[in-house]
Amino acid sequence: MKPTDDLPLTARGKKKKTLPDFSSWVRGFFKANEEDAASKPLKPEPGLYIVATPIGNLGDITLRALWTLQQADLILCEDTRVSGSMLHQFGISKPLLPCHDHNETTRIHEICGRISQGEVIALISDAGTPMISDPGYKLAQACRAQGHAVISVPGASALLTALACAGLPTDRFLFVGFLPAKQVARQKEIAALAALRATLVFYESPQRVTDTLADLATHLSGTRHAAVGRELTKLYEEMRTGTLADLAAQFQAEEASPRGEFVILVAPDEAEEQSFAAEELDGFLQKALETMSLRDAVAAVTEATGLKKSDIYQRALTMKT
Repeated sequence: MKPTDDLPLTARGKKKKTLPDFSSWVRGFFKANEEDAASKPLKPEPGLYIVATPIGNLGDITLRALWTLQQADLILCEDTRVSGSMLHQFGISKPLLPCHDHNETTRIHEICGRISQGEVIALISDAGTPMISDPGYKLAQACRAQGHAVISVPGASALLTALACAGLPTDRFLFVGFLPAKQVARQKEIAALAALRATLVFYESPQRVTDTLADLATHLSGTRHAAVGRELTKLYEEMRTGTLADLAAQFQAEEASPRGEFVILVAPDEAEEQSFAAEELDGFLQKALETMSLRDAVAAVTEATGLKKSDIYQRALTMKT
């Protein structure tokens, strides 16, 4: 891998934007460690391993994920072409078997049978953590019902990546996933989410992101703080922030069709929180303090309202004096 200072220059004299070649580094790292290791690691116990893979940047693969995939007898994936390409870049060659929404149920008997025979089965998605808007939960449920180990190998997730860098409240959030494609159904679901006091997280396709932002601005408060992440961890990663109304207007004004994969985050409505606190907080606190200690009452009201614990604590102290 070339150091950054040696990157080729473009015709305009600027350094070409690129990412480090993590896959080559990983292959060299594993080869060196296998040669130098005093002993080989034990093979995982038979079971179903839910393995997170990168959402874009290959450097986000974990050492445990690589080891699990290397030791697996079979790797279940959504698309063998997508997963095969990713595994090839890390020097991993294992049998691949498609497992997606259309055939997951029919795979259950076969997979459980192979685990019963002592095999290590890994489940991956096209990108990120399996079962987050991806298939797999029926298989995991069936494996647990039959007494097989189901083990998560955590790693990259677009949901958590977006939450970590958006600058919106993270103490309480709801992952909604993809909204309905049809506008009427989409607007109805958005309206049902309006009263929730949590940061809302959506996945969206480039074909619908502009329409979805417009519907969010209309059926939630347009003044809500929001963020739109595009191509997270990839070469042209972007995170836009602003109010829902501003972000919707930006996307509608752009001539070129948006590209990439999107995560939309919407913060709770601050005006609604303030109104809720003024009108109902004292009643909640008074009722809770009748049967609970100060500490437990504050915790209960925080959980029920989604308001800041420090604000509730100060209000409770005032009521106790």
